[in-house]
Amino acid sequence: MKRGKRYLESAKLIDKMKLYDPAEALDLVKKTARAKFDETVEVHVKLGVDSRHADQQVRGAVVLPHGTGRTVRVLVFAKGDKAREAEQAGADYVGAEDLVAKIQNENWFEFDVVVAMPDMMGVVGRLGKILGPKGLMPNPKAGTVTMDVARAIAEIKAGKIEYRLDKTNIIHCPIGKASFDLDKLVENFRTLLGAIVRAKPAAAKGQYLRSIVVSSTMGPGIKVNPQRVTE
Repeated sequence: MKRGKRYLESAKLIDKMKLYDPAEALDLVKKTARAKFDETVEVHVKLGVDSRHADQQVRGAVVLPHGTGRTVRVLVFAKGDKAREAEQAGADYVGAEDLVAKIQNENWFEFDVVVAMPDMMGVVGRLGKILGPKGLMPNPKAGTVTMDVARAIAEIKAGKIEYRLDKTNIIHCPIGKASFDLDKLVENFRTLLGAIVRAKPAAAKGQYLRSIVVSSTMGPGIKVNPQRVTE
């Protein structure tokens, strides 16, 4: 793959054979983020589990103490009093069958997170094949199927993110922007990794945290020492 000049210059700052401490790695991420926009800082964690088995799934949500640095658009499926509650809590879009039709017929995706009342899941279920592949389907484990829609919206707006395994047993999550102070990135990183460690399935055998890489949107990957993430 042909790399750009900025990427190649950034890569010179990194020792590819070294496993960095979290703070050192994230400091390098800030230094190697050289794009003309405020790049997102990403964490990629490979776990020693097999996502093909139901008892080895790793999925959940966590509120980052310093947020992600991005504005999150929340769509809520609710009716009646709960719909009014969602609107008052700051939801960007609130509706029911009307939103299902809009998504199905207009290919409309002007939202980042979907929250649903439990009694609305029968309606939302019609969108399973559309929202599922995009990672947008509401899920109780992520706190996006709930009676307390106001709390769910508040947490999402404050920096709540969902983590889940992909087919290669890797979790990919944003933890902030390159413009964040280093201590805020480190705290967000440790909060996410702490949640992932606590979510370790009982069926997981051997080394759980296989590898951890941090990077900016356009920057090179930097390896983090898995043994140092919870210290």
